[in-house]
This record gives sequence, C-alpha cells and structure tokens, in this order.
Amino acid sequence: MLSLILLQAANAAADATTAAATNTPATAQVGSPVTAYWPVMIFFAFAVVFPVLPIVLGRLLRPSIWQKDKMRPYECGIDPTTEAHDRFTVRYYIVAMLFLIFDVETIFLLPWAIIFMGDDFSFTKFALVEMLVFIGILVLGYYYAWRKGALEWA
Repeated sequence: MLSLILLQAANAAADATTAAATNTPATAQVGSPVTAYWPVMIFFAFAVVFPVLPIVLGRLLRPSIWQKDKMRPYECGIDPTTEAHDRFTVRYYIVAMLFLIFDVETIFLLPWAIIFMGDDFSFTKFALVEMLVFIGILVLGYYYAWRKGALEWA
C-alpha cells in the first residue's frame, strides 16, 4: 500500500516537472508539486502514531488500582535486603570502562576491512601491517588489565 502511494507520488512529481517544462498549467495535471510531499507526510504520521499509540493504549487498558506489592522498589520476586541507593564497587565501573574502550576500538576494524578489500596491493600490505600493530596494542592492553586484576569481580 505504501509503495503504491510512493509510486503515485513519484509519477505525480514527474508529471509536474513535465508540465513545467512544456509550459502547461500545473492544475491541468493530476499531481501538483504538493503531492510529492504525501509520502513524507504519511511517514511523519506513522512516526508520530507508532510510538504514541502503545503509550495511550497502555494507559487506557492497564488497571489503575495500586496495590502494596506495586509500590515496592523491586518486582522481581525477591524481597529487597538493602536500600535502593547502595553504592557499587569501583570494579564494576572499571570493567564497564574497559568494555567500552575495547568495544569502541573494535569498531575501527570495519572500515579497515572494507579498505583492505581494495585492489591496490601495496596499500593492502600496509593496511595489514597497520592492523596487526593495532590488534597487538589491544592485546597488550587486555593482558595488562587482566594481570592487574581489573577484570576480577571479587
């Protein structure tokens, strides 16, 4: 359905440009330049309705009676033993930062792999050596973090 509307809008836009080229009035054509915006308007309507509709339906369909269990800080079935605002150990943040660092560093492998598939052999040889150095530095950093105990939870 949407593809049909997009096809009609594209045809209407093409008709409008041919009408402008032949100096015939645009009102004589089926489509005008405004009809070229119909797909954008339909997409905008879907973009607004798609996230708003579940929220509104959820608000209308959910029970509005608050029970004692609903007001508890956790609903996982386990009774809370401490307050909700406890501090985490620093190790948790260190592991999270190490994950982010190594994860972001591996993002650089994708552009390298695309460039490496090129036809220029001299450049691909340089790229291969460059990436081996890069991976070597990553392995050394991982080994250093492992030896320092940054990856231990206890």
